[in-house]
Amino acid sequence: MYSLNDIIDIMEKKSYVVFSDDSKNFNLNIVGIRNEDETANTFNDYMVIFWKYRGQWHQFAFSITTDPGVYWRENPINVNGTAILKPGQYRGMWQLGKHQGKYEALKQVKPVTVYRDKNKNLVLDRGDEETGLFGINHHRATSKKDFTSTQVDKWSAGCQVQPNPVLFDLEMQMFKTAASIWGNSFTYTLLEEIDFK
Repeated sequence: MYSLNDIIDIMEKKSYVVFSDDSKNFNLNIVGIRNEDETANTFNDYMVIFWKYRGQWHQFAFSITTDPGVYWRENPINVNGTAILKPGQYRGMWQLGKHQGKYEALKQVKPVTVYRDKNKNLVLDRGDEETGLFGINHHRATSKKDFTSTQVDKWSAGCQVQPNPVLFDLEMQMFKTAASIWGNSFTYTLLEEIDFK
């Protein structure tokens, strides 16, 4: 994992906003880091949620996937190919809402840019770009409360997915608290491991 200072440095070099107003708690920065190892079906990427309060930085870091699982790579929902979120900062991308109408998660409400991978193999291909609302949510990978997923499989068709339902519940508590203080709008920043080299 990378240090918080490294993450903030990269964000500032890319002229991304770092939320640092610490007059109230939980002014959240949500950052995904895509691993250079793009082995299919693995939760080998990272998410770091960090915020400043009373002069001190706090962080919560865990494994996720930023890539679609094998099933959706081989069986794209979209005729143009499976969605792979393009690195960047997406201001106000998410709000609290229901993932597929089923349970509370962070739901895409503003356009993002994705690559379209259309050759239906296991390799991530950064094909044509498309910008719009594609349902790129942040949700959990399992319906079982006591089970951590070890493979992405059908859990992601381009979403940013948390394999551990207990950690996801902690995230949701944090997001609800943040929304009550700062408003129901969450910015997501996706970096790549190569950014740190």
